[in-house]
Amino acid sequence: MRVIIYTGKGGVGKTSMAAATACKIARDGKRVLVMSTDQAHSLGDSFDRKIEKEPTLIAENLYAMEIDTVYESEKSWGNLKDYFKQLLTLKGGSGIEAEELLVFPGLEELFSMFKILEVYESGEFDTIIVDCAPTGETLALLKYPERLSGMIKKVLPVKRAAVKSAGTVVEKVMKMPMPKDNVFDDIEYLMDKMQRLQDLLLNKEVVSLRVVTTPEKIVIREAKRNFTCLYLYHYNVDAVIVNHIYPAKAMEGYFNKWIKLQEEALQEIKESFSEVPRFYVELLKQELRTLEVLEKVGDSIFEKMDPDEILFKKEIYHIDDAEKCLKIYLPFADKEELRLEQDKNELVVGVRNESRRFPIPAEFAKKEITGAKFEGGYLNIQF
Repeated sequence: MRVIIYTGKGGVGKTSMAAATACKIARDGKRVLVMSTDQAHSLGDSFDRKIEKEPTLIAENLYAMEIDTVYESEKSWGNLKDYFKQLLTLKGGSGIEAEELLVFPGLEELFSMFKILEVYESGEFDTIIVDCAPTGETLALLKYPERLSGMIKKVLPVKRAAVKSAGTVVEKVMKMPMPKDNVFDDIEYLMDKMQRLQDLLLNKEVVSLRVVTTPEKIVIREAKRNFTCLYLYHYNVDAVIVNHIYPAKAMEGYFNKWIKLQEEALQEIKESFSEVPRFYVELLKQELRTLEVLEKVGDSIFEKMDPDEILFKKEIYHIDDAEKCLKIYLPFADKEELRLEQDKNELVVGVRNESRRFPIPAEFAKKEITGAKFEGGYLNIQF
């Protein structure tokens, strides 16, 4: 099975590109599900029909669904949510405010990702195409499994033991309920699911991400930042889709001055993403909407290539035996924005406001960092 995730800045056409790709793969005879994790769903608009929270048949071999984050949330953490609600309403009474406080930032996006895992593990489809939320939300949602599972693994055993030994006393003195076993069971269930999700997302034989951009300077910068952060988190980006290209005929007259700007932007995309396969989509004469139009666009984009294949794969970090250093690939990163720390047997690498922990390879275990330099897109770390 394949999982292909489309991401990019809001408004670049991720939904349309995801839907067109799904149409192409389905017409090639594979059973495909295209699903949207964006709370501002537009997948139904692309197909020009109502789409449910469970797989909806669109055409032969082609299914679509718009994830209901509230429904997935209730399904994923019932006991845990009830316990938090108990704490919040202990003295203030019940009300809508308590429900609102239980919507933690990013949690609904995480539950959306759980749905991807659920569908993948069901084995019902050959390919899952995911239309993700805009770049910022996508990155936040992709790093949740790694960050939360690590924290829960350290905290959960201690908390569970503490509640068993002193829970009754604390409950009487503090006059507040202690979590029952089913609450801890929920946490363990979430932790296990996050680990499986993390394993899936990092499986480069199954999952690849595709960045959608347009030939505009601001959007290209966002695509580059997105590209760097995805590599920082060890995800495989196997293609860049350049959408909304104005045809030459459309650039005459009023839009004449846009010719040079578009040419410069396309050249920057070519140079910046030279290693990664690039696909170009011209602006159509009609809206990119309805099954018929999406099928034509899917055939046009992937005319000479199978979109279900892994189109590109690059090793993100490896040991250079000649230089005796660890090399981490961070395309488009700025040297001034990089941070590097060593925390026992882990490396903490930061790019702008994003950071990632890397386990130090066995070859360098118990050694300290002696130097680091950034060149050719690689952060070279010596021990």
